[in-house]
Amino acid sequence: MATGSHGEIQLENDLFRVTKWTIEPGGAIPMHRHEYEYVVVPMVTGTMYVVTSDGDEIVAELVAGQSYSRPAGAEHTVENRGEHDPIVFVEVERLS
Repeated sequence: MATGSHGEIQLENDLFRVTKWTIEPGGAIPMHRHEYEYVVVPMVTGTMYVVTSDGDEIVAELVAGQSYSRPAGAEHTVENRGEHDPIVFVEVERLS
């Protein structure tokens, strides 16, 4: 499971699953695959590092309230390499 991170499911029904994720400084969400298309809503402004299953690294500059989406099938780890502040975002998965 997650190391230095935790997810809290806020809502789940036939259409959506909404999870609030917190990644502590130095923490990560381990390698995982998204089965559904999803939207990320950053709750903080900061830098998040995404390492794909192919080993590619993406530096994601998050801006609080500025959402983005990703397709189903994305496979990656998500890291907070910062030393002071947690990365917090809400993930909305479209289940159908």
